Amino acid sequence: MSRQVVLDTETTGLEPSQGHRIIEIGCVELVNRRLTGRHYHQYINPEREVDEGAIEVHGITNEFLVDKPVFANIVDEFMDFIRGAELVIHNAPFDIGFINHELQLLKRKEVVADSCSVIDSLVMARQKHPGQRNSLDALCQRYGVDNSQRDLHGALLDAEILADVYLLMTGGQTDLALAGDTNNSGGQPVVSEIRRLATDRPGLKVVRASEEEIAAHEEQLKAIDKASDGNCRWLQN
Repeated sequence: MSRQVVLDTETTGLEPSQGHRIIEIGCVELVNRRLTGRHYHQYINPEREVDEGAIEVHGITNEFLVDKPVFANIVDEFMDFIRGAELVIHNAPFDIGFINHELQLLKRKEVVADSCSVIDSLVMARQKHPGQRNSLDALCQRYGVDNSQRDLHGALLDAEILADVYLLMTGGQTDLALAGDTNNSGGQPVVSEIRRLATDRPGLKVVRASEEEIAAHEEQLKAIDKASDGNCRWLQN
């Protein structure tokens, strides 16, 4: 079983070294590349003020966070949720740096790398699309993921959107439309709506070839090899 957790955080500012803290964590679970419906979401009292610039990005105010639990009270539940998973994070050093900083403040000896491996979807996107914009919003446009509800950043919503983007970027497909296709005179990318399948749907049926079908296939490959003067690629592997 391959278990991945797509993760995002919101914070009081940009640098943990300047005393900034996590104020929201959002995670969604993938098992064998399928959304399971399980998620982890928590707002956190950072025990400090949120920068005005950060509030403009995510809209989470100091007043809203007053009655939320501090990180020490949610750390065990959070770490249990991600433990053993492969984390998928957009710009992973930012989020991992903040989580490790929170663990350090609690004088815990563990860091995220002790429990999880990490995929940085930003690094992946830059490799696949060099020289292009690779923000989450840009990737949503490129892969046809609906982010119309993303007026402000939010950890759980961003994790859900990133899960869709990651699945498409690593081999998914939606309505047979390719990222560069256009369907109008303005040359705008095709935007195809993600259609979620039920998480409790049965697995795909596996139909294996019979011995007769395998033998017929091998005979066909031999015929192709003979006709191509020994250049049948399938027999060269």
